[in-house]
Amino acid sequence: MTDDALVPAEQATDYSDLRAVYVNCTLKPSPELSHTAGLMAVSTDILRGQRVTVDEIRAVDHDIAPGVQPDMTQHGWPRDEWPSLARRVLAADILVIGTPIWLGDKSSVCTRVIERLYALSGMLNSSGQSLYYGRTAGVIVTGNEDGIKHVAMNVLYSLQHLGYTVPPQADAGWIGEAGPGPSYLDENSGGRENEFTKRNTRIMSWNLMHLAAMLQRAGGLPTQGNQRQGDRRQGDRRKSATGQPDPEYR
Repeated sequence: MTDDALVPAEQATDYSDLRAVYVNCTLKPSPELSHTAGLMAVSTDILRGQRVTVDEIRAVDHDIAPGVQPDMTQHGWPRDEWPSLARRVLAADILVIGTPIWLGDKSSVCTRVIERLYALSGMLNSSGQSLYYGRTAGVIVTGNEDGIKHVAMNVLYSLQHLGYTVPPQADAGWIGEAGPGPSYLDENSGGRENEFTKRNTRIMSWNLMHLAAMLQRAGGLPTQGNQRQGDRRQGDRRKSATGQPDPEYR
């Protein structure tokens, strides 16, 4: 029985006007096998089954310069693909970040992606709120060591701090036995058959859609009390060389 079969037809929601972007922060460039991509595919299949438009980015395939400015070529770096990637992120109602665990924490690629998301934190939407208001976010984690909840806390805190709305149970993950051993997609790992992981991935995917649809139909979050143009400090905030407020000066 599918999830749709559990919902009366008159209560089913149309999600076909939603867009989602999945950013895989594996350390492996394409076409190497990514176990994080394997688990992310469980979620993307659910969204595509509801006719959500899904964009997928493997961050390590792109030359993303370090820094916390929107375009680091204006700050000494010869190349920076982040501005084009940022347009894809901002085109989406839903953001899912996927990362492996290394030394109990998110990958270095994931840290850089979040830093570059932070680079846009000084920008505002048309209602004078953070640019990321009205969008939902979740996280998917894989690995062979403990740390799913630690990584999820870190990533989801960062995203909500930037302005994303995090729905209930917006994280999912799978880890094998501690130490060297099979990873999520490996034969006999049990990853793809793990009921706990499948359940959490399903719940996360649906809650992201539910909340994104609610925000879209409501025209985003109400503006009372959260518009930043009226911030007393706004005029005093230091400006970067791009003319945008320095995200570090908060």
